[in-house]
Amino acid sequence: QVQLVESGGGLVQAGGSLRLSCAASGRTFSSYAMGWFRQAPGKEREFVGYISWSGANTYYAESVKGRFTISRDNAKNTVYLQMNSLKPEDTAVYFCAATRHVGAITKTLYEYWGQGTQVTVSS
Repeated sequence: QVQLVESGGGLVQAGGSLRLSCAASGRTFSSYAMGWFRQAPGKEREFVGYISWSGANTYYAESVKGRFTISRDNAKNTVYLQMNSLKPEDTAVYFCAATRHVGAITKTLYEYWGQGTQVTVSS
């Protein structure tokens, strides 16, 4: 069992930056790959990025590539999402999730989810 708690969301102006954190409980955190997803009002939850259990491999949605960076610290049981050059269309609730599937970019492959943190980007 893995429990996930996101933090770091808030209100930021376009062009600004935020760093989200996702703290995990459980001794098996390092055996899970992690993903970030987001869901805007009235829209489907969409993939943002993925990081492998070791941190060696990352994948990003085209819409955030070059602006967002995922990292993890297995000693702290934490995964991060650094978001730069934010745009109003990045406004959403951001979720972290854990999976045992390598390279997973589909939300149905993720087993554990956090409760989400709101990110609002003003124009």
